Amino acid sequence: MDAREPNGTTPVRTIEGARATIRLNRPRQFNKITPDDIVALLTLLDAIEINSAVRVVVLTGSGRAFSGGYDLGDIAARQKRSATRAAGPSFEELANRIEDFPLPTICRLNGGVYGGSTDLALACDFRIGVDTCEMLMPAARLGLHYYPSGIRRYVSRLGVAAAKKLFLTAQKIDAAEMLRIGYLDAIATAGELDSRVDDLAAALAANAPKVMCGMKAAINEIARAAFDEDAARRRHQESLHGDEIKEGLAAFSEKRRPDFGI
Repeated sequence: MDAREPNGTTPVRTIEGARATIRLNRPRQFNKITPDDIVALLTLLDAIEINSAVRVVVLTGSGRAFSGGYDLGDIAARQKRSATRAAGPSFEELANRIEDFPLPTICRLNGGVYGGSTDLALACDFRIGVDTCEMLMPAARLGLHYYPSGIRRYVSRLGVAAAKKLFLTAQKIDAAEMLRIGYLDAIATAGELDSRVDDLAAALAANAPKVMCGMKAAINEIARAAFDEDAARRRHQESLHGDEIKEGLAAFSEKRRPDFGI
């Protein structure tokens, strides 16, 4: 990784213990997301998913902004590539992959979040932002009808009123308003941001991974009105006889922290 390069690099991954961190790495371009970045992010997520040591994923950016969103210069080019069926994975596919990722995800918003990157952050399970961050969804100003799953995510997570305000007015809001509407779970000063993210990541990594994965899937299904109740009930029944509940109950009885194999 060399953030000194004018155009930066594709996203980079680091793994420390049970935590994987993916960092957008085009700081001089406010971490705009290119087609190459989409491919790289999907590849990194695939590799993390099969790494049994990882229990939580943090998505963040380099420099002053989380991300300026999708590279708008590629929209017209993508239309041409679509005609030849060589467009590659879409931004929508990336956002949906993040939402459906089995491990818990945290978006560490180190700065402003704009355009499509607002949906990448929203697709994460939790968002903690620096108190100077801001967000903007300029689709209406650009003449772009946003992709369906992104609109659904806004409505299911933030509510109809907030989704209409953000999409239809294309007005910027600050960190305090982001917190008020539920886009952020917490705000922190620049000096406190890492410790707040670390604390949440540690709490998530310490919990029973199989149970968390199943409950996350159920919550996401309910949010998009596609709840598979039979599958959720099967996971519930399996958990009653699984190794995780045995360890959890033993730890509770012995007044110690449970050890789920981290």
